[in-house]
Amino acid sequence: MVGELNDILHDLEGALGPLSGEPAALDGGITNRNYRVTLGGTDYVLRRPGKDTELLGIDRAAERLANDAAAELGIAPAVAASLESCLVTRFISCRPADPATSIEEIARALHAFHGAELRLPTSFWVPDLLGEYAAIASERGATLPAGYAQAVLVAARIEATLPLHEPRPCHNDLLPGNIIRGDEQGRIMLVDWEYAGMGDPRFDLGNLAVNNDFDEHDEERLLSAYRGSPPSDSERAALKLMRILSDAREGAWGVLQGVVSELDFDFAGYARRHFDRLAAAVADPGFEEWLAAARG
Repeated sequence: MVGELNDILHDLEGALGPLSGEPAALDGGITNRNYRVTLGGTDYVLRRPGKDTELLGIDRAAERLANDAAAELGIAPAVAASLESCLVTRFISCRPADPATSIEEIARALHAFHGAELRLPTSFWVPDLLGEYAAIASERGATLPAGYAQAVLVAARIEATLPLHEPRPCHNDLLPGNIIRGDEQGRIMLVDWEYAGMGDPRFDLGNLAVNNDFDEHDEERLLSAYRGSPPSDSERAALKLMRILSDAREGAWGVLQGVVSELDFDFAGYARRHFDRLAAAVADPGFEEWLAAARG
């Protein structure tokens, strides 16, 4: 592994300048291995994809295109280099962002990206991913947990209510760690674009809301900032349903990662937490009301 990293750095020196010091591993990722490196006197983040990440629906060409487009909008670090074995972006001196206090900024960033003149070479739609993940996991000998079957059924009901029309470029992985605030200009930025694809902008909003524990007041702020006006009941309901669809995807992702990943992480526990949260949301009497309202 060390030898492979040295080979990558050697290749990058020709484009970015000589290496200074040793690569420093960055913590926090549960898909890839990330390093801070200094080349030509400039700091970068080098990401090495984890094992078989293409099975997760990741398209590295789409990631590069999305990251480039987001950087042009000023909402992502610039891409410095791209090899088959890694992606290199500018290192941004930053601090963790508090999504709940930055909702309006994040909403504007997402609205700008969703409206970009960009056609990514892959799609991202959870009902499709659930079937693909299940097939791969089963082929590799995994037994799908009970929560998986419920997630598939619930996703089908949501899809029937909110079919994917006119897909737009989306981030699709708005975990707290993927939202940062740059120290130099204090700007909100989104990182880790590897799940970017043509999807439903409403999924990005639901994914953001559920992964950052937004309450109803936060959701109202998010929708108002994104739409530029107070949301309708159908838009509020769609956000609730997309929160559930996000948990369906996260749970299924955890199941598949438990089969393919080499990282030391409790993927089974991760999947269980998301399936449990999905089950709790579906048991809420509001679920049927959200389906009805979203249709309207």
